[in-house]
Amino acid sequence: MISATTIDQIFEATRVEEVIGDFVNLKKAGSNFKGLSPFSDERSPSFMVSPVKQIWKDFSTGKGGTAVSFLMEHEHFTYPEAIKYLAKKYNIEVEETEQSNEQKEQANERESLYLVSEFANTYFKKILHKTDQGKSIGLSYFKERGFTQETIEKFDLGYSLDEWQAFTDKALKQGYNIDFLQKTGLTIVKEDKRFDRFKGRVMFPIKSMSGRVLGFGGRILTNDKKAAKYVNSPESDIYHKSNVLYGIYHAKQGIAKEDNCYLVEGYTDVIQFHQAGVKNVVSSSGTALTSEQIRLINRLTKNITVLFDGDAAGMRASLRGIDLILEQGMNVKVCTFPEGEDPDSFAKQNTLEELTLYLNENAKDFIQFKASILFEETKNDPIKKAETVRDIVNSISKIPDRIKKEIYIQECARIMDISEEVLFSTLAQINKKEFQEQNKQLKKDQKAFEVVKHQEPVKKVDVQYVLERKIIEVLLLYGNKVEDFEDLVLKENDKGELVLEPVIHQAKVYEKIFLDLQDDEMEFSNAQFKTLYYSIIDALNQNPDFELKSFINTVDNQMSNEITAILMEDERYTLDDWKRMNIFPKEKIQSIAQLVSETILSLRCFLIDQKVKEFQQETLQSKNDVNRTILEEVKDYSGLKMLLSRKLNRVL
Repeated sequence: MISATTIDQIFEATRVEEVIGDFVNLKKAGSNFKGLSPFSDERSPSFMVSPVKQIWKDFSTGKGGTAVSFLMEHEHFTYPEAIKYLAKKYNIEVEETEQSNEQKEQANERESLYLVSEFANTYFKKILHKTDQGKSIGLSYFKERGFTQETIEKFDLGYSLDEWQAFTDKALKQGYNIDFLQKTGLTIVKEDKRFDRFKGRVMFPIKSMSGRVLGFGGRILTNDKKAAKYVNSPESDIYHKSNVLYGIYHAKQGIAKEDNCYLVEGYTDVIQFHQAGVKNVVSSSGTALTSEQIRLINRLTKNITVLFDGDAAGMRASLRGIDLILEQGMNVKVCTFPEGEDPDSFAKQNTLEELTLYLNENAKDFIQFKASILFEETKNDPIKKAETVRDIVNSISKIPDRIKKEIYIQECARIMDISEEVLFSTLAQINKKEFQEQNKQLKKDQKAFEVVKHQEPVKKVDVQYVLERKIIEVLLLYGNKVEDFEDLVLKENDKGELVLEPVIHQAKVYEKIFLDLQDDEMEFSNAQFKTLYYSIIDALNQNPDFELKSFINTVDNQMSNEITAILMEDERYTLDDWKRMNIFPKEKIQSIAQLVSETILSLRCFLIDQKVKEFQQETLQSKNDVNRTILEEVKDYSGLKMLLSRKLNRVL
């Protein structure tokens, strides 16, 4: 159990823009930051972070909240895990008791998979450093690869004993469930027998962007031809290989800082680069590059440099991944190493200065690289050359930006010695074919939509909902501020007419709202707003130093999400960067007192309308003698609405 004092200390130190900045490439947008949503596939930013309010909002999915809720949503942390992550980030000590076997059993399945994976990581590290077999085989291998002790510890490298069920027996003895050992793939269960999947292998833990262990890669060190050289954890609820990049946890800050990501093939390539001083490097872990992995990089940078060794066959196979990168609207460069070298060996043999210089001088734009590779193979064969040109133009067609397309067509024409007209014509043919395919799909979707759209009634604006929401927003943003309010007192003038006479008095915003709603006996119709309203009033009443950041951290996830949605709604326009187009939106508020008064008056007018409608229904259902009384009530309410509307400068 984490103490309340520790939690308060963590909340005080946490900056939402710093936490989210580790996962998403954020750019300044006025007083806020914006970036691509980490929860959806998008090319235009709809993700907003407010340093002032210490909250975030993803307009593409509707999600939002605090730094803690972001970690829970993005990394699937439990609340305590999110708190511990922040404590580690901000160097705050957390006192915590060891989990009992009973507590482990009570944890949900997904969390149990994480617990098992963390235990395995600790176990494999201990075997590597504390056992004779680990030191003589595993540690010796890593040292031969040139890894320092610091690097071995940094990447949590380990070793699995060359015994059939050493790890499984230890895990079961520690109280871990065999079902979760099997689901993570650490243990293979066949009938009544159990085996360690990674028996006799050096271990590379695969981590999420936040550092959670998702799975493992294991390399065998014997010359057993029947056994695979590398074995990865199988797919599970926490490990989806197409969504994971090896090294992203250690590389994320380097990628954002350098605004570039180096993409390599293997675990040791990543580690060797990192040890040499090039931190912004990740690996697809021996699998074909996927769109999900590219989107992971896209959150941090728009620039990818793909690094290949001298193997021509491997390069051709990897060229397919370049098209996927281009489709995401990213900039791609390619760098190859001298024949017989790969990123691992080259980084090992060169200093940081030499390595950096080589990468800068030899990184080619993808079009130059692809053309030079394919052109060499086809220069004496006109048919193959034509196929190569079409292949390159097909890659260019994947680029969303039209200006980039044109520049690449010009570059391709120069390299391949062919006219731009022919290339543009080929590009048009490819685009036309793609357009026709998309059009077919669109027509199918439209037919499906035609069936649905007639069933969907047009939604009317719920005025009371909007006004109640605005009251919550005002309380959250300005509840503790002291303002001069102009109250309207209903009085008779010399002619006997009812008029609203202004009276100025000073009060806190929350006091003004509370008293006005109480005087008119106005209740919130929305249950969630009602709960939120009384929670805010109570917090403001009890704490003179009320802080929005602290309050959000005290409510549950559902309430936190609702608060974020309310507070960030007016920030949406900053995503469109209107100022770049010389459009300057009017500031949201000129006077807090005016905003409060107008919102309360508008709610009063709305409720008067509702009351009049009720009277109309009663009139239709009642006898004539009652109608006179009702009509008098309607007349009084209509007169009051007329006065309120004048105050609001509205024409009835």
